[in-house]
Amino acid sequence: MSTTGTPALLTVTGPDRPGVTARVMATLADHGADLVDVEQVVVNGHLSLGLMVRVGEDADAVTLVRELTDQVTDLGMQLEVQFDELAPPPAPSTHAVVLLGSAVTAAAFSAVAGALAGIGANIDSIRGIADYPVTGLELLVSTAGRDAADDTRLREALAPLSDEHGVDISVDRAGLARRAKRLVVFDVDSTLVQGEVIEMLAAHAGKEEEVRAVTERAMRGEIDFAQSLHERVATLAGLPATVIDEVASGIVLTPGARTTIRTLKRLGIRCGVVSGGFIQVISGLAEELGLDFARANTLEIVDGRLTGRVLGEVVDREAKARYLREFADELGIRLSQTVAVGDGANDIDMLTTAGLGIAFCAKPALREVADASLSAPFLDAVLFVLGITRDEIEAADTAAGTYRRVPLA
Repeated sequence: MSTTGTPALLTVTGPDRPGVTARVMATLADHGADLVDVEQVVVNGHLSLGLMVRVGEDADAVTLVRELTDQVTDLGMQLEVQFDELAPPPAPSTHAVVLLGSAVTAAAFSAVAGALAGIGANIDSIRGIADYPVTGLELLVSTAGRDAADDTRLREALAPLSDEHGVDISVDRAGLARRAKRLVVFDVDSTLVQGEVIEMLAAHAGKEEEVRAVTERAMRGEIDFAQSLHERVATLAGLPATVIDEVASGIVLTPGARTTIRTLKRLGIRCGVVSGGFIQVISGLAEELGLDFARANTLEIVDGRLTGRVLGEVVDREAKARYLREFADELGIRLSQTVAVGDGANDIDMLTTAGLGIAFCAKPALREVADASLSAPFLDAVLFVLGITRDEIEAADTAAGTYRRVPLA
């Protein structure tokens, strides 16, 4: 490309239609122009095409502008021309900020933009990434310091806005780090599936309320998980082992769970579950979904009945983090390439160990330490946090014959 000549910024706007870019480029080619930068955006059928070009010294810039004006006017569009010096190329964005909500209001976006400006961060680009089951916007942002400390500054500036404006806000590193995720590990109860499996088992023993109370205390981090598990499992003593199959057959996946796993697997991302529940209940589900890893507690069964005890090590918060590390080691990937999704205090270590920790409809203790917190009960919102758009998900589903949109209540 020539480094001499006249730099010009050309902006073409108007209704989108085939051939606009081709006609503009043909005119530029006739005048020997070099392309420095190009960006094209279509919003609701309205095109905005920006071109930074350099017009050769022998070219007639006035004639070029006149011919371009004639071309775009013929297409029912407008042309704006600005002759200016070339600015140095911008540095890559440092972070991706995702806003999700049943509606993302102008007030919410204004608050986010103001908070970013307040810490010296610049919004480099904005794109819509979802219109179902929530609205999603992705902002690529450059921070002033361009260092790891900016992660904390961004989250501290944006976190208070979630409750105030009814939106979920996630912050992740932009660039290759964001696109390098290779493993996603989910908690099971109240994350991948609706409800708590042990409460379903306890219902068969008439101890559901008693168990639910202990579960709530454990999920809030008020009591030790291992102790609470032993207390709850003890209530199951004497139940026939057939209740395991009954409960397993009645498990209901969280809305969006199949879409999430299916999409991740299409991208070559490995998926697993680590649960404080029971392997006998979730093993069939793990096989059905094609999960790569599954770890959970094992219920002791003697003579066809539950003894009220678990075998081996309890899968508590420390064990969950250890299994995440083991999965990553087995795959030969770094922890920065892992994602963990959970809802309770038992998931704290796993989420803080992962490269990206996502709290899903979570208790306060987990939201406080998570990198992202999702409040809407749709698991496919995890995909939006990873930068995967609804259009990409549905294009793949359409090609595979699995596309469907379930009406929202």
